[in-house]
Formats: sequence, C-alpha cells, structure tokens
Amino acid sequence: MHSNFVPVEALAQRILLIREQKVMLDSDLAELYGVTTKRFNEQVKRNLDRFPPDFMFQLNDAEHSALRSQFATSNNNRGGRRYAPYAFTEHGAIMAATILNSPKAIEMSVFIVRAFVQLREMLSSHKELAAQLEALEHKVGSHDQAIAGLIDAIRQLTTPTDKKKRGIGFLADQD
Repeated sequence: MHSNFVPVEALAQRILLIREQKVMLDSDLAELYGVTTKRFNEQVKRNLDRFPPDFMFQLNDAEHSALRSQFATSNNNRGGRRYAPYAFTEHGAIMAATILNSPKAIEMSVFIVRAFVQLREMLSSHKELAAQLEALEHKVGSHDQAIAGLIDAIRQLTTPTDKKKRGIGFLADQD
C-alpha cells in the first residue's frame, strides 16, 4: 500500500510555524499529493466552504517575503510565484486530501497526520525538558545559597578574633 513512502521526518521539515500555527504550504501539499500547485489551488477554490480560516489562510506580503528570503526562492521577475502561497493547518491538509480524492492524496494524508503528531510530541517533550531544567536550576540555585552560607559560617568560626586573650587564673588586685 505504501508504494510512495515518505519518511515522517521529511514531512515534519515541511511544517512551518506561521502566525503561531503549524502549517504546510500549498506547494508542498500539492507535491505530496502528486498534483501541480495550480491544480491543487483550483480544487481548493472550488471547495472554499471546506476551508474556514482555522484550516487555511493566505500569507500576507511580509510573511511571503520573509519566506522567500528564508528559503532563497526565485523572485517574481524570474518565474517565481506571483501571489502569496496558502498555508494549511493540520485539519486543512487533511481536508485537501478529501477534495483531491486520489489514491495518492488519501495515502499521503496519513503520513501528513503522522508528521503533525510527531511534531506535536517533540514540542511537548521540549517543553517538559525546559520545565525540568528550570526546576533543577532553581533547586541548585537554592543549594548554592545554602552552601555559601555554610562556608561563611565555617570561615567565621576558623578566623581568629582580634580580642586579647586573657590568661587562665585570677589576677590579684594591685594597689
């Protein structure tokens, strides 16, 4: 069944964080689903009612420009895209597979879901690790203060005082 196997890690690399959402671009989804970006977007436009704003949005000029510079894609004068790409959330990527309705699109939607899940698990484990490191840092910091206090107390006990020591015994009154 998995004749066109794509490693989940390769898909996870295509998931971007835009507007604080994990998304895949229309061109990446089109490639994965085995259609041109133009055909992919035509199908999306024919089925816009299936893509509410939390499933899909179009990048604004600043986001598109930042994306082009990040990936060093061609500019508009040299055959690059002439419009900003669409970004699809996990749910939008799955919905796209249903409108294409090809065996490859259905097969790839399974891999895409797995990639989103893997990314979510990685982010969760990183947050847990960060929380554990912060707790350890706090714990070590309080231990450092306690150790420093003990060292100060030991220094005070071992440092000779400037007071003159009195001899042992009694002093007779000298009149």
